[in-house]
Amino acid sequence: QVQLVESGGGFVQAGGSLKLSCTASGLAFKNYAAGWFREAPGKEREFVATIKWGEGGTVYTDSVKGRFTMSRDNAANTVHLDMNNLEPEDTAVYYCAAGTSLINNHLTLSKVTYWGQGTQVTVSS
Repeated sequence: QVQLVESGGGFVQAGGSLKLSCTASGLAFKNYAAGWFREAPGKEREFVATIKWGEGGTVYTDSVKGRFTMSRDNAANTVHLDMNNLEPEDTAVYYCAAGTSLINNHLTLSKVTYWGQGTQVTVSS
C-alpha cells in the first residue's frame, strides 16, 4: 500500500519560513516525479513545484519562484519544500504528490498517481 505522509505545516507571520516534508512508503520515490500542490479556501487545487525522478531538475509556478525550493533525499525516500518569505497568499492546504508522467516538465493534476493527505500552511499578515 502506497502512502505519502506530509509534515511541517503550521502558522507563520508574513516574511517567515516553513519547511514541508513528504515521506513515501510502498514506493521508491526516486523513480517518480514528486510534486507539491496547494488548495486555498474557495479555490481549485493548483500546482506549486515538481522535482523530476532520480536527481532531476525542478519546476515552480511563477508565484513561488525565488522563494520556494524543492529537494529530494532519496536515501530517506523523502521530498522537501523549503518555503521562505511567505506571503498571506500562500495560505492553503499543501499536498504532496507522485506520478510518472509530466506535462510541460511538471506534474499536473491529471497526471498524479498518488496523493498525500495534506498539511495546512497559514500565513498571517
